[in-house]
Amino acid sequence: MFDPAENAFIKSQRLLRIGTASPDGRPDVAPVAFDFDGEYFYVSGMRNKQTLKYKYTKQNPVASLALDDLASEKPWRPRGIKIFGDVDFVVRDGYAGEKEYLRIKPRSVHSWGLDSPRS
Repeated sequence: MFDPAENAFIKSQRLLRIGTASPDGRPDVAPVAFDFDGEYFYVSGMRNKQTLKYKYTKQNPVASLALDDLASEKPWRPRGIKIFGDVDFVVRDGYAGEKEYLRIKPRSVHSWGLDSPRS
């Protein structure tokens, strides 16, 4: 799903922001570490089951992800990727140890400021 420029950018990032919403529409966004296997993003944490990202996606299994940075200030060059995807839950051994992770399968991707931006 990701082109070479997008894959390289994802692999260069240490954090992403995950946006979730409760079933009644209350939004939440949180910066998180992540793993990426080329197809899925995996998100967990020390107290994963106590977080809104966990509680909201258990009830409303979709999420938005944003990875972005500033390649330079002069000239001003923001770049990033915004992803919308479906969430399920898997137990795996990842960056936060062996535990349950949110597994996000991208459904749509929008990137900017990379070698091959897409809309």
